[in-house]
Amino acid sequence: MEQASSGHKPLTIMEWAEEDRPREKLLLKGKSALSDAELLAILIGSGTVSLSAVELGKVILNNCNNDLNILAKQTVKDLQKIKGIGEAKAITIISALELGRRRKTTDEKIQKIKSSRDVYEAMSAYMMDLPHEEFWILILNRANVVLKRIQISKGGVSGTVVDPKIIFKYALEELANSIVLVHNHPSGNKQPSDADVLITEKLKQIGKLMEISVVDHIIFTNNGYFSFADDGKL
Repeated sequence: MEQASSGHKPLTIMEWAEEDRPREKLLLKGKSALSDAELLAILIGSGTVSLSAVELGKVILNNCNNDLNILAKQTVKDLQKIKGIGEAKAITIISALELGRRRKTTDEKIQKIKSSRDVYEAMSAYMMDLPHEEFWILILNRANVVLKRIQISKGGVSGTVVDPKIIFKYALEELANSIVLVHNHPSGNKQPSDADVLITEKLKQIGKLMEISVVDHIIFTNNGYFSFADDGKL
């Protein structure tokens, strides 16, 4: 059961000093700026009479040797053994970790690229709901297995800069057999622009000289995609 006291209430996140509030920190600095304990604090919401939510998060992690893989294997009853963690908080933690596991599992299934749909699904976790344009490449080996996903550039709502030298530098470093180009259109328009067509042709020709095939260019939107290969433009 969660710890209670007749004279005191657990500290809520909004009662902490502003610089100690993980929600505000996430908004100001982004999710990657938060520690594992701070992310747990957001999930559990409040601490105990003697511990803030972040401190309670540290206790949870310490009980799992600071290993999120061990934490992910805990049951509701396991977590309830920690003072301050009741059933509701335990369920919240387990649910969040399960969502992360499912995302990872889905991502790992897309190891071999057999179609444009595989590319779209492989990049969904990275490009869905972006408010700006990003340009990525998938580096493939001879069996069309993804060796690496690399973000090449990040721009505004209507464009981003693409430098062929950077693209093929990464491809050469990974001894790529082929690459797939991927960029998103935040507007939702799946059709390639004239600039998209020009850069695709340019990269295709450079790839031929370097014996690294450009096998597709996917224009990613939240509602679907356009494939240069499927459309016969490669």
